[in-house]
Amino acid sequence: MSAVAQHLEEALEVEKVESHLHPEGSFDVDDHPVPTGREEIWRFTPLKRLKGLHQDAALTGTSYSPAFDAPEGVVIERVEDGSLKGVSGLVPWDRISARAFAEATSTLAVTIPAETELDRPVFVTLKGTGTDEATATHAVIRAGRFSSGVVVIRFEGSMTLADNVEVVVEDGARLTVVSIDDWADDAVHVGHRHIRVGRDAEFKHVDVTFGGDVVRHDTTADYSGPGGSVEMLGLYFADAGQHIEHRLFVDHTAPKTKSHVVYKGALQGEKAHTVWIGNVLIRKVAEGIETYEENRNLVLTDGCQADSVPNLEIETGEIEGAGHASATARFDDEHLFYLRSRGISEKEAQRLVVHGFFNDLIRKIGVPELEGQLASTVEAELAKNVLKIAADEGDA
Repeated sequence: MSAVAQHLEEALEVEKVESHLHPEGSFDVDDHPVPTGREEIWRFTPLKRLKGLHQDAALTGTSYSPAFDAPEGVVIERVEDGSLKGVSGLVPWDRISARAFAEATSTLAVTIPAETELDRPVFVTLKGTGTDEATATHAVIRAGRFSSGVVVIRFEGSMTLADNVEVVVEDGARLTVVSIDDWADDAVHVGHRHIRVGRDAEFKHVDVTFGGDVVRHDTTADYSGPGGSVEMLGLYFADAGQHIEHRLFVDHTAPKTKSHVVYKGALQGEKAHTVWIGNVLIRKVAEGIETYEENRNLVLTDGCQADSVPNLEIETGEIEGAGHASATARFDDEHLFYLRSRGISEKEAQRLVVHGFFNDLIRKIGVPELEGQLASTVEAELAKNVLKIAADEGDA
C-alpha cells in the first residue's frame, strides 16, 4: 500500500463525519423505521403514492422484460449468489434501499474489461408491463482499469420499482452512465445509485426524467483514491400531478478530487412538483478539491412547485474552490419580447426559450445517439401543454 493510500485509509477510519442529509447506513431493514414524512430526507416525498415501497409491500413482482445491446468485449451476466451487493461501498441509507437489497433475487452485472475502449454505447432497457406488483432489482456496472465506455439504462412502460444501481470506476477509467426514466404516467420508481471513483478516474452521470407518477432518485458518489472526477448532469420535465425528486450527495473522501453538478428542470400543469436536493461533504482528508453544484428550474404554467436546496458541508479550508447556485423562474420576458417583436408567435417563442434552456445541457451528454431523442422528447412534453391550453380555450 502506498503512503498516500495508507494516509487516506487511516484518515477515513478516524474521521467519520456523518452528513445531516445522509444518515448512517445499514443492510438490516429493521434498522430503518418506516418513514412518516417528518424526517429530513422524506419531508418532500408523497409517501402515500409510493404503493407501500417504504412500508412492507411485497417486492416480488416480475412484470417487466429486460433487453440488452452491447458491443463486443462487454460482459453482461446474472449473478445469483449475492456476492456483488455492496461492491461499490453502497450501504443502504433508507428503508426502501435496504428492502430492495434484501428482496432482489439476482444482480445484473455489466462489466467493461480493463483497458477496453468501447466504440459504441451499451444499452440496457427495462420495460415494465404492470404496476400491481412491486419489484426489486439490483445492478452493478464496472469499468476496469484504464477502460473507456458509455452505458445507457432506459426505463419504460408501467412499473412499481425499487432498485439499487452500483457503479465502480476503477483507476484511470473513463465511464459515462446515462439513466433515462421514460415511464408511463402510472409508474412509481424509487432508485438508489452509488458510484465509487478510483484514482485519476473520470465519471459522468446523466439522469433524465420525463415520465412516471412518482420518481425519486438518490444518487451518491465517493472516491477510492486521489485525482478522481465526477460530473453529474440532470434533465427533468414534470407535468400536471407528477412528482419528480432528485437527491444528490458527493462525498469527497480523497484529496485532489473534483465534482461538478448541473441539473435543469421544467414544470407545467397543476400540482406538478419537482424537488432537487444537492449536498457535498468535504472531509478533512480532501485537501485541494474542487466542487460546484447548480440547479435551475423553469416554471411554464401556474400551479407548479419547484423545491431546490443546495448544501455544502466543509471539514477543511484547504480546498481549491467550492460553490453552489439555485434558481427558479418563469419565462424571461425580455427573451419572449425579443422573439415576438420579430414576428414569432407566443407559443413558438416559448418553445424556443425552453429548447435553449435545455440544449446546453443536452450537448454536454456526449452521446450523439441520444441528443436528438431527448430534444424530441422535450418537444413532445411542450406539445402536451399546448394541447391542454387549446382544449381549455375550447371549453371556455
